[in-house]
Amino acid sequence: MNEEITAREVRCTGDDGTNYGIISTRDAQGTADELGLDLVLIAPDAKPPVAKIMDYGKFKYQQEKKKKEAKKKQKVIVVKEVKFSVKIAENDINYKVKHAIEFLEKGYHVKCRVFLKGREMAHPEAGAEVLERVWPMLEEYGTRDALPKQEGRFVNMMVFPKAENKK
Repeated sequence: MNEEITAREVRCTGDDGTNYGIISTRDAQGTADELGLDLVLIAPDAKPPVAKIMDYGKFKYQQEKKKKEAKKKQKVIVVKEVKFSVKIAENDINYKVKHAIEFLEKGYHVKCRVFLKGREMAHPEAGAEVLERVWPMLEEYGTRDALPKQEGRFVNMMVFPKAENKK
């Protein structure tokens, strides 16, 4: 920007669309000073580099404004977690599935996980079996990301809400 530009010549354009052509950096800086604006290098790798005469403060402000606007429009995805164990009773599964269904109806993503303790690590398929028993109960409320998979001490399964369930 301004005096920090090291190139001898630049292809210069104005903020209003005026094309100054290929001129020396000193002349471009002089033109920018006359207009009370900044000389900003836009494409430093081009031959010759491209510079633009603009109000840099206003430019930065508008970019920040666009970022904030884009951030407002972003949708925050909430992931709720429901934990199971390998040795879980059927009524406990039903109770936890009921909570998972409530989360899915509210539009949250649900991560079902089975924690493997001690020697259960030798048989992670037991954790996957628990999640396979849970899946039919959740099937009508959500869609499954993938088959249950082991990640460290956990066997995980992600369930996303179906579009018609979201409120």
